[in-house]
Amino acid sequence: MNFQRYNQSTVEKEKITARLAVWPPPAFNVMAKPRGAICNLECAYCYYLKKASMYPKSDFRMSAEVLENFTRQYIQSQRVPQVTFVWQGGEPTLMGLDFFKQAMGFQRKYAGPGMRVENALQTNGTTLDDDWCAFFKENNFLIGISMDGPAHLHNFMRRDKGGAGTFEKVMAGLALLKKHHVAFNILASVHAANMDHPLDVYRFLRDEVGTEFIQFIPIVERANKKGEQRGNIITHRSVNGKQYGEFLIGIFDEWVRYDVGKVYVQIFDAALAKWMGQTGGLCIFAETCGTALVIEHNGDLFSCDHYVEPRYRLGNISRAGMADLFGSHKQHKFGLNKKDSLPRYCLNCEVLFACNGGCPKDRVKHTPDGEFGLNYLCEGYRAFFNHIDPAMRVMRDLIHQQQPPAKIMDLIAAPGSILQTDGLPVPAGESHSKNPSVD
Repeated sequence: MNFQRYNQSTVEKEKITARLAVWPPPAFNVMAKPRGAICNLECAYCYYLKKASMYPKSDFRMSAEVLENFTRQYIQSQRVPQVTFVWQGGEPTLMGLDFFKQAMGFQRKYAGPGMRVENALQTNGTTLDDDWCAFFKENNFLIGISMDGPAHLHNFMRRDKGGAGTFEKVMAGLALLKKHHVAFNILASVHAANMDHPLDVYRFLRDEVGTEFIQFIPIVERANKKGEQRGNIITHRSVNGKQYGEFLIGIFDEWVRYDVGKVYVQIFDAALAKWMGQTGGLCIFAETCGTALVIEHNGDLFSCDHYVEPRYRLGNISRAGMADLFGSHKQHKFGLNKKDSLPRYCLNCEVLFACNGGCPKDRVKHTPDGEFGLNYLCEGYRAFFNHIDPAMRVMRDLIHQQQPPAKIMDLIAAPGSILQTDGLPVPAGESHSKNPSVD
C-alpha cells in the first residue's frame, strides 16, 4: 500500500490506525517450500522456477533445524485448535520420504492437547510410488495433483527437463493414489493451450480421472526474467479475461445441470458462499489478503506465494518469530493494499461483492477512464459472475429453505426449464435485491 496518499488527511490516518489495531487475526496459513524452486519438470508457464536465482549458493534443501523451528513456531502461532501444513515447490517430494517422516515427528512433538494437525501436499505426480502413497494414507495427507486435462492439452505445457510430456507418468501416479485410497484433488491451470476446451478438460477430469474436487487456476504470467510482479506485458501463454470467463461459463453450465453435490469446483463453491453473504474461503476474492504466507527452504518468510521476491521478504524465522513477522505492520499493509488500491471503476461494479478486484498480482490494466489497477481477468470475472447469478440465487434460496442446493438440477430438468440467465426456475420467496448476498 502507498500510505503517502493518506498524509494530507488526519481523518484518513485515524481510519488506517484503527484498522491496523485489529491485526493480526487468530490464525494464518503458511505454504512451505522445503525444496525451494527445484523441480524435476520444466512447465512452460511456471513462475516459480525462476525463484532459484534468489539463492545462488543454496543446496535448496530445508534442514532439520529449519524444519523443526518452522513446525514449532507455526503450531504455536495459531490461536485456533487446528493447523494445516501445506507442502509445495518446485516439487516437494524431491526432499525424499525421510524428510516428511521427520516432519510428522516434529508435528507430534509440538502439537498441543486437543490440537488437530493436517497436511496437504501439491505434487506434479510423476515421482509417486507405493512407499509415498502408503505414507500419505497412513498420515492422512490430502494430495493435490497438477493436471491440465487430457494428454494433448496437458502435455502442451507440462513437460520434463528433456521436453517430453508428463501425462502418462501423472496418470500412473494417480493410479497409485487410488490404489492406496489416498484423498486427492486436481489443480488444473487454464492457459493458451486449453482455454478453448473447457468441456474437454472438465469431462476428462470428472469421468476419466474420477476426481470430485477441482481447482481451476488462470495463468496470468508477466513477461520478466525473474518471475516477479513487475511490468504490464503478459505472455502469450496466458489466458485473457474474455477467454477465462468463457471457460468457466462452459464448465458451470455443465456442472449446474449434472454435478451439483457430486463434483466440487472451488470457484463455484466460493461463489455460492459469496451469494450467501459469507467470505467464500478463496483468497483471490477476499476483500483483503495477507494471511497466506510462504516459507522458503532456508526459513525466509514472504508475504504471498506470488510475491516471493526481495521486496516482500518479511524476515527469517531463525532471527525473528513467525508470529511477529506475520503480525508486522509491513504484512498488514500488504494485505490492506488489495482493498485500498481498487480503482473507482471496481467500486461501482455490480459484482464487486463476489470479485473484490481479484488477485492483486493480476491488476495490470487501465480502466476505461484511464485509472491503473484493473484486473487482467476483469472482463471474464464480470461475465462469469453475471452469468451464474440466477443459479446462485436459486441455490442460495434452496439452502435458506433447508433444502440441498443439488435440487437445482431437478428444477432445471423440469419441463419448460432452460439453462439461461433469465430462464432458471425460481423457488418461492426468491429475492431480487441488487446485491445477491443481502436479503
